Amino acid sequence: MDRFARQYVLPGFGKEAQEKLKKSKILVIGAGGLGCPALLYLAAAGVGTIGIMDGDLVSVSNLNRQILFGESDLGMNKAETAAHYLKSKYSDILIDCIPEFITTENAASVISKYDLILDGSDNFPTRYLVNDACVLLGKPLVFGAIYQNQGQVGILNANDSNSINYRDLFPDPPTAYEIPNCNETGVLGVLPGIIGTIQAAEAIKFITGYGNTLIDKMLFYNLLDHQSYEVGLSKNPDAHLSMPKTITEFMEMDYAVVCGNGDSINWVEAIGLLEKFPNGKLVDVREKDEAPRLKNFDHILVPISEIEETTSVLSLIDPLLLFCQSGVRSLKSVKILEKAFPGKKIHSISGGIEALDSPINKNYYGN
Repeated sequence: MDRFARQYVLPGFGKEAQEKLKKSKILVIGAGGLGCPALLYLAAAGVGTIGIMDGDLVSVSNLNRQILFGESDLGMNKAETAAHYLKSKYSDILIDCIPEFITTENAASVISKYDLILDGSDNFPTRYLVNDACVLLGKPLVFGAIYQNQGQVGILNANDSNSINYRDLFPDPPTAYEIPNCNETGVLGVLPGIIGTIQAAEAIKFITGYGNTLIDKMLFYNLLDHQSYEVGLSKNPDAHLSMPKTITEFMEMDYAVVCGNGDSINWVEAIGLLEKFPNGKLVDVREKDEAPRLKNFDHILVPISEIEETTSVLSLIDPLLLFCQSGVRSLKSVKILEKAFPGKKIHSISGGIEALDSPINKNYYGN
């Protein structure tokens, strides 16, 4: 029996819709909490070509929700690991593995090869980058996002220039420190599973014309009580103001700066600054009761909730190198301290303790 037999006999779907899936090419950007369940169901449904784009590595904190990975995959590239798993399950579809992060340099060449894009990213710079590339290239985009117990799904840029895109919802990008990600706020793994599966369902429906889709709509879902509702989206006259007009303009954009990540550095750069400037210091801006507490690690603790009252402690330190659990609160702290100390070198360490290159993550966890 054909593995798609149950789809053939589904009223309104049938072999015609299955053939459309077979001929389709879908790119999933981000093989994380949203991308993993979406990939599973797109592959199971018989999408002919599936691209997986992700430059990140599997870490232990991913395993509660990124269901394509297990303990044996720690430290492995997510796109390569997901591609290997799906290839072992299904021989009748093509899996394109792109083991790198999407950037303004590679976005156009990658996205242009696919019929539909599914955004499984978890940060604002990537969301705006993917949205703008899809608008410029005329590619429909299945959007998904989660926050604590809530999720959103919609289909953007579906038809023509009159279609809704992400900038119609949010013309001006929020800074990265304004809205925490799941590293800061936590998430039950089933929520991205639900939202990612709905994204896959919408992608399949869009490709095949089956059922009513979320084109120019946003579905809101709450895990706590399973309440959901749809909101129709409309064009925003300010949406075009910050959007690049051409691919050339797009490639010149710095989405990290646009979305407020311009003050971030990585751990290697932070350690380098400490070696260069002996008056510099690492500053933990997490709250006093947060775990893990750090032992045998040269730093000071200044919780973000107290930072405005304790600036005197920081006045003689330059540069100030701030970190937290994942880099969100440290970015917010940078903005607070920049007002108190204009001209001082103040940086947030990207990824915080959770970063793969973090010396804390590797060597300095306390008991």
